[in-house]
This record gives sequence, structure tokens and C-alpha cells, in this order.
Amino acid sequence: MNKRRQEVSMEYLKKEIRTFQNGKTVNDQFYIDDDYNVPDAKKDVGRIIISDGTLQVEEMKQVENYLKVTGKLEFRVLYTADETIPEPASLEGRIPFEEMIYLEQEPDGNLVLKTADVDLTVTVIHSRKLNIKTLAEITIGMEKCVGEELTTDIEGENPVFKKTKEEELLKVFATGKDTYRIKEEVSLSGTKENIGTILWTDVTGGKADTQIGTDELLIQGELNIFCLYESVEEKTDWINRTVPYEGRIECMGTVPGMYHQASLNLTDVNVEARMDENGEMRILGIEATLEVRLVVYEEEKIQILEDMYMLDHVCVPDIKEKKCFRLKLQNHSKCRIAEELTLPELKDNIFQICYCKGKIQPESTKAEEDGIHIEGVLHLMFLYVREDDQMPFGVWQGMVPFTYLLENGGGEPEAEELDWTVEQLSVGLMGNGEVEVKAVLAFNCFQKEPVMVQNIESAKFTPMSTEELENRPGIVGYFVKNGDTLWNLAKKYNTTVENIKEVNHMEKEDVNKGDKILIFKQNL
Repeated sequence: MNKRRQEVSMEYLKKEIRTFQNGKTVNDQFYIDDDYNVPDAKKDVGRIIISDGTLQVEEMKQVENYLKVTGKLEFRVLYTADETIPEPASLEGRIPFEEMIYLEQEPDGNLVLKTADVDLTVTVIHSRKLNIKTLAEITIGMEKCVGEELTTDIEGENPVFKKTKEEELLKVFATGKDTYRIKEEVSLSGTKENIGTILWTDVTGGKADTQIGTDELLIQGELNIFCLYESVEEKTDWINRTVPYEGRIECMGTVPGMYHQASLNLTDVNVEARMDENGEMRILGIEATLEVRLVVYEEEKIQILEDMYMLDHVCVPDIKEKKCFRLKLQNHSKCRIAEELTLPELKDNIFQICYCKGKIQPESTKAEEDGIHIEGVLHLMFLYVREDDQMPFGVWQGMVPFTYLLENGGGEPEAEELDWTVEQLSVGLMGNGEVEVKAVLAFNCFQKEPVMVQNIESAKFTPMSTEELENRPGIVGYFVKNGDTLWNLAKKYNTTVENIKEVNHMEKEDVNKGDKILIFKQNL
């Protein structure tokens, strides 16, 4: 067989698309159980009013098939002193922990701490010793940025006929972690007593909004602040306030209109009493660190090389499937709860509610055609004033179930692409042991849709024999079948799309079943 020897040298033009991928999550539960001696400077403990704790993870280190997690449990206790007049008092402490988490497989990406929750129970052993028992739950996630190279064009000395396909793909512009330092002040109203000793504080993040600007991430949010204190005259008083804040984090190269995912975590909260301009302790200074984990995306329309052929060579492409994404939906929606609770145990023993706190626990998320159906509970706690001088404060804890439809256009997002927060919460007394709970739960969904690209990595070009070229028919009368395109017919009969259109006086490439067209072999 007579072969036409001709070397084919081609240059493949590539474009990299960076994608952000979440891997498998690992959940681990463990107990922390330790006794704690009350410091000498603190009053004897009578009865516990309220306690809470946070898990501060300081280091995560992989050791063979395990992840070694070390840190501290930081706990706080509000109690009534074991005295004739049981005044409120408080203490705080730290307990170090070390946990070995088994990894079923080698981590594919960076290990990141997703959540760290505690269920704290404090028991009085005696007035100078407490037992601290905690069920801790840690969720570790795996995430990575993957660069996929897509072939957009091919160039060379030999004429190549190419077919491209336009795809609008979502690509990562930037990822990173940063912090924003919040510094705010709250002044006491005229009816409040001057601050003597701070007994208990609770600062939580409420409503929060982030927006991409020019070279920056803009942040607007609210802090829910509660402070129980003892006045200079040794009277117990409190302040409950919502404080707005706003700021920016530098993010070079960003422009308005880019998409983003931002995870906000409030840490290192400090509340202190400060003097006002008259030298009186009537100001609360609040400082906190807002940890921000950010992924910024941009959409780009890309012409991807889909097929190619030559008139005098057999072309065999090497095709590899690449996973890319397009943005399907970014949805910020709110679920409103209004529930009346009957609490007979509090009917004759509740005078006033001081403050409340809530936490969302989704129990199931199910994707349907109309969106994601979410079922869960709102864990609710409120501190109240009792009509009992021996135990002036009490705490009620319970749950409020909820259901919510998050409209997302259909399809189930990955767990990492759905987050939630309690934006607003209030509990009001209605009388006769009844309370009204009002809450606004915010759900944020960032949904990416997979796009599987059949990418031409390279191609092998084999010259056709002279005999094979000469034996190809010079003219063909063809009846169009279902699925035929001018591109496929031109490639099959060794011609070009433009040639077929010219011969058949066609202005467009559209053909229908049953159409009769003439196909002439292209002259080399």
C-alpha cells in the first residue's frame, strides 16, 4: 500500500480551569470528663444557673491513619453563691484534650475543621469542686483546588478542520482565610445601674451579609450582646442589645458581580467595662475576631475543541473526561418561626426573661423537584428571673421543630454548599406559663452543576494512502437521516461544511430528516 509520508506537527492550545472541590467529611464524638477545683478567689458554689463551653482546636496533625486533634475545652459557669443571701457569681476554666480520629482513607486535599460542638454538663460535687462532663463532636472536611486543562484550539502547518463548543464554566478566582477584628461599644441606658462586676456575657453573630467589591470583600453584620453584671451597689442588672458592624477584607483583583462562598466564625470574644466621658462605668467594650474562609468564583465562556479531522490524514484523538462546574443557583432565603409554647413548670415562677439563644440542627435534607425539603429543630434556651430569692435566676431549655422548603431549581447540593444561621430570635411572656417564640432562620445555598467535558488531550495523525484517497467517491447523493449534521457528513465524505453548503446553495447548517443533498469530495 502506497503511503504518503508526511510528518504532522500540531500545537494544542490549553486553558486551565481551577475548580474547588469538597471531599468526604469525617465526624467524631468523644467525651471530656474532669473535676475542677474552684479558684480561691471565687465564692463557694451553691447551685448552677447556666453553663456553656467551646472547643478550641489548636492543632490537627496526621499520624499514619489517624488525625491527632489537640486543643482546649473552655467553659464558663454562672452560679449562685453558697451564702445566706445567694448572690450570682461566675467562674471559667480550661481543660486540655487530645483526640485521635481514624481516617478510613488517605486525605485527598487539605483537612479543615468544619464544626466543633459541645454538650456541657456541670455538676456540683461540693462547694469547692465541680465535675465537668462534655460530649464533644468534631466535623473534619477535606477540600482542594484542582486545575483542569481544557483544549481550546489546535494549530499547525497542515490544514485542520475544527469544531468547537462553547461552555460557560465556573472557575475559582481566589481562595483563602483571613480575619476581621470587630471593635464596638455599647452605652448603658439612663435607667441602668453602673457596672461593677461582669458576671456573664454572651456575644453571638446574628444577621450577616457579604458582598464582593473592587479588590475587597465587604462585610455587614450584627452582634447579639447580653451582659449580666453586678452594680457598684451590689444589685444585679443586665443589658441585652443588638449591635451592627461593618468592615472590609482585602481581596485583590476581585470585581463586583463575582460569585463567592464565605464562611464566618466569631472567635476570641472579649467584653469589658469602660468609663464614659463622666468617668462612670457605663460602657461595654466588645472586641472579637471574625474568621473568614472565602472562595471567589468567576464565570467564563470558553470555546472547547470538540472534534477535528484532516482531508488526507486519519485523526485519532486521545479523549479524557474532565469534571468542571457551572453555577446553578445562589440562594439566600429565610424561614420564619412563630410558635407558642405552654410551659406549666414555669407558670408561677417566672417574672421576666433576660435573654435567649438558639441553635439550628437540621435532621434531614431531601431534594425534590421543587427544591430542598429541610426538617430540623431549633434548640432554644432562655435565662429568666424567678420569683424566688434563694434562686433568683433560672434557665429553660427545649426544642422547636420546623420544616422549610428551600427553592433551588431542583437537585441536591453537597452538604458543604448549604449553611444556616439564626438571624433573629425572641421569646416573650404571654402569661399563664405560656411564651411566644419568634425566630428568623437564614439558609444559604450555593449550588454548582457538574459539566462533564470530553476533552481532546492530543491526537494521532496517520497519513492516508494514495489508493485510499483515489477510491473515495467524487460525488454522493445523500438523504439526511435522524441525527445527521453537516459536520459529521463532511468528516465522513472527506469534504468541508462550507463545500456542502456551497454546492447545495445553503445559507445555514440546519438539515432535516429526508432532505436530499449532494456531497462532492474536496480537492486536495
